[in-house]
Amino acid sequence: MAPHPGIDTELIKAKARKDLLDLLEGVRGKKNLVIEKSLAGPVGIFVKFSTLQDYGVDKVFFLENDNVDASQRNIIFLARGEKASQPIAIAEQIRRLQKSSSIEHEFSVVWVPRRTLVCNKILEDAGVLGDISVEEFPLYFIPLEHDVLSLTLEDSFGDLYLRRDPTTIFLAAQALMLIQQNYGLFPRIIGKGDNARRLMELLFRMRSEALAGNSNPSSSKIAMMPSASIESLIIIDREIDFATVLLTPLTYEGLIDELFGIKDNQAEIDSSIVGPAPGTQASSTNQANPQQQGLKRKIQLDSSDKLYEQVRDTNIAISGRLLNKVARRLESDYESRHVAKSTSELRDFVNKLPGYQSEQQSLKIHTGIAGEVMKYTQSDLFSRVLEVQQNLAEGNDPASQHDAIEELIARAIPLPTVLRLLCLESCVSGGLRPKELDHFKRLILHAYGYQHLLTFDALEKMLLLHARTAANVLLLPNAIAGGAPAGAKTNYAYLRKALRLIVEEVNEQDPNDIAYVYSGYAPLSVRLVQCVIQKQYLYTITKAGPGNAGAMTGGGGGSTSSSTAAQGWHGFEDALKSVRGETFNRVQKGEEQASKARHMLSGAGVGRTVLVMFLGGISFTEIAALRFIAQREEGVRRLLVCTTDVVSGNGIMEVAIEKGDFGKV
Repeated sequence: MAPHPGIDTELIKAKARKDLLDLLEGVRGKKNLVIEKSLAGPVGIFVKFSTLQDYGVDKVFFLENDNVDASQRNIIFLARGEKASQPIAIAEQIRRLQKSSSIEHEFSVVWVPRRTLVCNKILEDAGVLGDISVEEFPLYFIPLEHDVLSLTLEDSFGDLYLRRDPTTIFLAAQALMLIQQNYGLFPRIIGKGDNARRLMELLFRMRSEALAGNSNPSSSKIAMMPSASIESLIIIDREIDFATVLLTPLTYEGLIDELFGIKDNQAEIDSSIVGPAPGTQASSTNQANPQQQGLKRKIQLDSSDKLYEQVRDTNIAISGRLLNKVARRLESDYESRHVAKSTSELRDFVNKLPGYQSEQQSLKIHTGIAGEVMKYTQSDLFSRVLEVQQNLAEGNDPASQHDAIEELIARAIPLPTVLRLLCLESCVSGGLRPKELDHFKRLILHAYGYQHLLTFDALEKMLLLHARTAANVLLLPNAIAGGAPAGAKTNYAYLRKALRLIVEEVNEQDPNDIAYVYSGYAPLSVRLVQCVIQKQYLYTITKAGPGNAGAMTGGGGGSTSSSTAAQGWHGFEDALKSVRGETFNRVQKGEEQASKARHMLSGAGVGRTVLVMFLGGISFTEIAALRFIAQREEGVRRLLVCTTDVVSGNGIMEVAIEKGDFGKV
């Protein structure tokens, strides 16, 4: 996606950097910084350690390690203020330093993104509240890319769907309100899902509170006019489509996340795969050193690496070919130095040399990663798992896949992989038959341990795994008028045809549909976004048959104008009745004359931004699918992805899996 002139993500990053450095500058002299581990990655996106050093930071410690020393008089704690564990840890470390150190320390606590009553109470009960200065660092959306904003709340999925904690919804509402205060109101808020509706209602409530509490009515009216640069906000609740994130991703970036894990635009990969860091190149060329084996290297994975930006959203089937093409081009460019005759030609080559070397280093890294990914995708285990997933996604008889799942359990493959298959079947088939579910539970308890009774309990609470009952009659399309009641599930059997989730002929090299990200399955969550902004394309492929998947190639992807979102869900109401959760389409209005004047000044509205908010998390494959849509919509509208966090199938399973060991029988 192209950068957004309306919403500049670089400005968001610059403001976060300035706010943090201002807080550090407010504490005079040298200081030690104690930071919560989950904040270290997000903070590293917008400020480097060398910059922190320029502002007096001597050492950085992780809060969870409980190892801050007394080397500096000033100690700053940077932590999230939403849960009790952080203030408890801070209070314990302050008391330890007060007892053991001969220095009279000055403590500062900076809460992200806000100070809470819980934090105050815990610090007060610990007897340290009077010994510290307390500040807030309002860090909400962090730009992972110029087209992706994330709250980086790694516990958001578990909080929303396991613990039913609404804090994530509140923080998302505050983040979106900041965008409205800077760029104007979202003219239309469209969404699907019960939590999505709660978020929408909270936005309206916050708007009313902001207007009521503003002492300057004229300035508040200006700030709360419908935006001239934003077309609409689309909110997708993760629980309406668990199946998509449970499937194995087939994009290059998705598979790197599956195999190595990507966190805050970085992946830790063994140096034997990507080579040693540039600074250690010389020592690694000596004889093999046993200590060098197994060393991890952090690889930056974002658009600063132009090669990665080019291949990250491609299907893995063609990623290798793209890398080979780049390798041949680099070799050709490098050999051009031999045919350079004039001094000006040689000078041009020398000027380009740093770029060649940087690209060559990137190529070396991604050739190693791609090789490891290809080895993984060519394994027998990957093929068996993928075959079961694709059969389930296509709606084949789930019972026919049970022998394969039993075999995988007998081979003691990683538990998250087995649970993903069972949860996928439960999601797309409306649950497992009670006898079959009990059978798989016994197999897993015997193979992996009885502590996983708690794992099954957690999966059932999140409605990821459940028995099929007579209540599943609610899965029938059009059975309910309006939104689905609590407990109803998404009916994939009906939606496969209604929204054409299965595309049999997918051109992975030159894609013509978002289904390329799963080699034939179109993510339901992204199809719903298309219901709003690409109506004509969906009409074409769902009404006229399978031969029309090419309708998206070229141009604007079937969109006739930038006003498509103004129609909301119109035309797809029947399909939406088979998707779990409430459906809404609300308009925000300001003063009529001011709104007309603003839209006249902004022109016809072409090129306005659509924000797509995934509440509960988004996967890398869904981001790739949304980027594909954005390419087809270029010149008509822009897409900006917002999310609470980036999630994966394994990550979701880890939320539920019991970590304790009660022993195996």
